[in-house]
Amino acid sequence: MNDFKISSFEDYQKKYDQSVANPVVFWENIAKEFTWEKFPKQLLNWDFQTGITKWFEDGELNITVNLLDRHLADKANQTALLWEPNELDEDTISYTYSQLHQAVCKFANALDKIGVKKGDRVCIYMPMIPELTIAMLACARIGAIHMVVFAGFSANALQDRMIDCEPKIVITADGLRRGNKQIELKSIVDKALEKIDFVKNVIIFNALNMDIQMQHSRDLWWNDVVKSESTIFHPIRTSGEDPLFILYTSGSTGKPKGVVHAVAGYMIYTAYTFMNVYQYEPNDVFWCTADIGWITGHSYIVYGPLACGATTMMFEGIPTYPEANRFWQIIEKHKVSQFLTAPTAIRSLMAYGKEYVEPFKLKSLKVIGSVGEPINEEAWLWYHEYVGKKKCAVVDNWWQTETGGVMISALGNISPLKPTYAGLPLPGVQPVLLDVQGQEIKEANVEGFLCMKFPWPSIIRTTFGDHERCRVNYFSQYPGYYFSGDGAKRDENGMYRIIGRIDDVINVSGHRFGTAEIENAINLNDAVIESAVVGYPHDIKGQAIYAYVVIESSAFEMDQTSLIRSIHESVANAIGKVAIPEIIQIVHSLPKTRSGKIMRRILRKIAEGEIEQIGDTSTLLDPSVVSEISKDSKKIKSI
Repeated sequence: MNDFKISSFEDYQKKYDQSVANPVVFWENIAKEFTWEKFPKQLLNWDFQTGITKWFEDGELNITVNLLDRHLADKANQTALLWEPNELDEDTISYTYSQLHQAVCKFANALDKIGVKKGDRVCIYMPMIPELTIAMLACARIGAIHMVVFAGFSANALQDRMIDCEPKIVITADGLRRGNKQIELKSIVDKALEKIDFVKNVIIFNALNMDIQMQHSRDLWWNDVVKSESTIFHPIRTSGEDPLFILYTSGSTGKPKGVVHAVAGYMIYTAYTFMNVYQYEPNDVFWCTADIGWITGHSYIVYGPLACGATTMMFEGIPTYPEANRFWQIIEKHKVSQFLTAPTAIRSLMAYGKEYVEPFKLKSLKVIGSVGEPINEEAWLWYHEYVGKKKCAVVDNWWQTETGGVMISALGNISPLKPTYAGLPLPGVQPVLLDVQGQEIKEANVEGFLCMKFPWPSIIRTTFGDHERCRVNYFSQYPGYYFSGDGAKRDENGMYRIIGRIDDVINVSGHRFGTAEIENAINLNDAVIESAVVGYPHDIKGQAIYAYVVIESSAFEMDQTSLIRSIHESVANAIGKVAIPEIIQIVHSLPKTRSGKIMRRILRKIAEGEIEQIGDTSTLLDPSVVSEISKDSKKIKSI
């Protein structure tokens, strides 16, 4: 695997240069590391004007052969999948590569028997249990297209996604556990299916022994459909460009977009980035805390690690149950080597205090990662000091559902690190910064719109059933480029700092500020846990800055004027007085999706006084937060 694994920073520089000089040859050599029924001759066909990219189109393979079968010769008894339950007193479940292969084949046979064929869509709405991974891989083995929906979305959200892609079957469970809560999933599925007639069967895994309603002839128990099936299922051949899965991502307006990823390019890119960003070694244990309902779970719990023959772990629970030391207990229990979580989780655990993490040595850790949004400096430093014990690299990943895998990041302990900077692009990734006119910005320390000028293997192929939406969203803004929708800054060493979504950029009196940059400055204040910043119309400045700030419990006892002045000082010191918020509202919590994403669109509507236009809040972790913020009068003008 000489072309596959990057061994030093000098090696990275050499391989990056090769990948830019001749990207097709570079990715062809990586592709040779995998098992093909027919190696592709047509390596790349692309046109950013139309938003069409095809990699390895005439190649033939099955992705599960690369995730499972090819490891059976030397890794049959190695642990492939570790599962840590929600409850402390329950046993961990593990699958070797041999056992996971057998379980996937049994379920693939069951799907085949009820009529699921290549190209059919399958909706998966399950807890974070091993059967979720098994269901995904069984779909891939049969050539069906899986569409995983986070098992926390409402019946309406589930229904919208099913109406868009028309799955033949739904796979779910009776219920799920998350912390001290239990949620009945089957009843949510039943409600979602009330106006749907194209779903032939619902397969239910009995996870919690709940008393659920079964619909005759439609509903089937998982254990019943697999019990007599063979542990052998010959994989269906797919082309390199056959769709592997659809994953829905919400836009700021309109219905969710069904992002489509293709078999070969996605497999190759997720495996390559997993191996190099996390510098995975044999016998390491990799743990990504994301939910598989999101792209991070797809790429870095399932596909990337298994394609590399790694041991990957999934966790059913939450970081604060039963105590705020659960993550650290699990790391020590399983001797986790690489750990990936979200800045939201890090900041949440910071708020509980370092006493929850300090007693743990965490000696097994080598690399710790951050993903999902830009990480502020205070959280980065806390993570590095208390979790990484100042010996682990903090790899701050930048990527998107649409990119399929990590695009910009440090590589384990071999790349330079800089708090708040994601770092350097991965080999094969060619980022540029564009100005408003679409001209490339060559200077350092100037911000611009982050775009890509050449396709990588796991780039979005289309939005399901509506390619024009894909073209307009990602390829029309700056013709000839993939438009990420993010703003970024590049330093004199070529390292990138993500400053937030373009629609999260505030223009105050001609000065453009990324919301992430202002939030980072606010969060440096000792009294602040986290913040969210939006712009709102201002008669004189055009836009002004409105900050929603969550403070430490002890800070509620402070004089409000002193508290606000100290926050102003934090912003002035980090950015300048021109970035001081016009209004600061102290809140108990922020509106977030269940994946931890702050819904700034909702906060913007509140700031603009358009509360009646907020729309559906059912997919939020806690919808009541919105009404609390809307009614709250603790808004303090700039002092």
